[in-house]
Amino acid sequence: MSAHTTELVVFVLLFLLVTVMGFVAARWRRPTDLASLNEWGLGGRSFGSWITWFLVGGDLYTAYTFVAVPALVFGSGALGFYALPYTVVVYPLVFLVLARMWSVSHVHGFVTPADFVRARFGSPTLALAIAITGLVATMPYIALQLIGIEAVLKAMGITGHLPIVIAFAILAAYTYQSGLRAPALIAFVKDALIYIVILAAVIYIPAKLGGWDSIFDAAKAKFDATPAPDGILLNANNQLQYVTLAFGSALALFLYPHSLTGVLASKNRNVIKRNMSALPAYSFVLGLIALLGFMAISAGIKPVTTNGTADTNTIVPLLFDKMFPDWFTGVAYAAIGIGALVPAAIMSIAAANLFTRNIYREYFNKNASDAQEANVSKVVSLVVKVGAVLCILLLDPQFSIDLQLIGGVIILQTLPSVALGLYTRWFHKGGLIAGWAAGLATGMWMLYLTPNPAKHQEHFGGSAFALSNLGFDTKMTIYTGFLALAVNLVVAALGTLLFRATKVADGDDATARDDYFADEGDPKVKDLDLTGSH
Repeated sequence: MSAHTTELVVFVLLFLLVTVMGFVAARWRRPTDLASLNEWGLGGRSFGSWITWFLVGGDLYTAYTFVAVPALVFGSGALGFYALPYTVVVYPLVFLVLARMWSVSHVHGFVTPADFVRARFGSPTLALAIAITGLVATMPYIALQLIGIEAVLKAMGITGHLPIVIAFAILAAYTYQSGLRAPALIAFVKDALIYIVILAAVIYIPAKLGGWDSIFDAAKAKFDATPAPDGILLNANNQLQYVTLAFGSALALFLYPHSLTGVLASKNRNVIKRNMSALPAYSFVLGLIALLGFMAISAGIKPVTTNGTADTNTIVPLLFDKMFPDWFTGVAYAAIGIGALVPAAIMSIAAANLFTRNIYREYFNKNASDAQEANVSKVVSLVVKVGAVLCILLLDPQFSIDLQLIGGVIILQTLPSVALGLYTRWFHKGGLIAGWAAGLATGMWMLYLTPNPAKHQEHFGGSAFALSNLGFDTKMTIYTGFLALAVNLVVAALGTLLFRATKVADGDDATARDDYFADEGDPKVKDLDLTGSH
């Protein structure tokens, strides 16, 4: 570790800086009282365009993105670039959806997507299903932020879990005190560091490696020499997987509860619209991050091996260690480490809000005060972080990564209720519940059938489902979440037709709910201000 003293000192100093900022955030834009979910969990719903841009961007582009995307490119080549089209496609898809969700939530005081579903379809059961789905999909995502910090520590020769436990204990303390204001303030530092490091990397590292021609030639030579059907270009067998993975990931991205938390913290609709227009700038940076995988190949980087298993998540820290001077490597390590703190804080707040509003208040204390809700969320946010640390301490980290793949398949099953529910009440609550269950069951079955020969896993080895399992004579694969969502939609539609035909009641006072959620400009809207002008 003595060889990494300078890197460690810079890393620790920057980590201490954001820790201080996390505690100071409680006084930043301070309200008269933090004892409500609107203030603690949503920052008073008062963030403007700049704060929201950094907050939402910091929420979506995590430490795991920083290490996992180039690691996938390093190991699989072109398939790893699926992250680019999906982040480009997602913003037009959610432009109108999120603006409308903000409007409805702002007027009616919704804090979580399950709040909206509960009111929209008049079904506490459906809302509970959405809440549990969000919690299950978010937990491994929080744990994965630790993978980014762990990769940096391994690159500095630090082993053991104590540093990660300390880091998350500090995170838990300032999140408990400051709520969403803490990650919102820290996001400025995090994004500034990431932009500086990545722009320096794509200029400095290629110059040291002999230019981009040399980098791509080295990558091509590596993939040509391996038996796996990977390469710097897609082949016929993985093109369908690439397309469906990109599109499915785009649909899933803003269904995660933590994504919606950042959006609901905005002060008006125009902030949402401006951000959906500006956030694709992050996609440019993501493309540069992905290219680090090819740079690592050209630089001859060998991942850290633990117990005979190579940890490809360490290739980016090791690349920085080899190419940059020590002081700047410390800055790069801090960018990755801090990049874990912002999304982990937002995710834990979102998970806590789901539990408080849609489980605690619905089933344990229907008359909970604002202060009681805030206190429950604070405690649950601590429990969530402890659970994330236990995932790393007790489970194989590789298993946690597999859990995240499963998380994307799971969260997609909320799309009919949350996203489509914003625009239509055609679906019956019974049909939506049946579709949700069928989609989850189908997704789990397909994930169970998916092996990973490289890691000697017979089941849950990834999200690329072989079409040969369905009887097709082909080596093509498809994204499991895409097929599971298709099953969900078909079953939800058929179930709706069945319930309508048998005249099963669909919640209470459907007509009132249609008025309640009418779109802007609809003459049925009377006293509801959905313009976001206030």
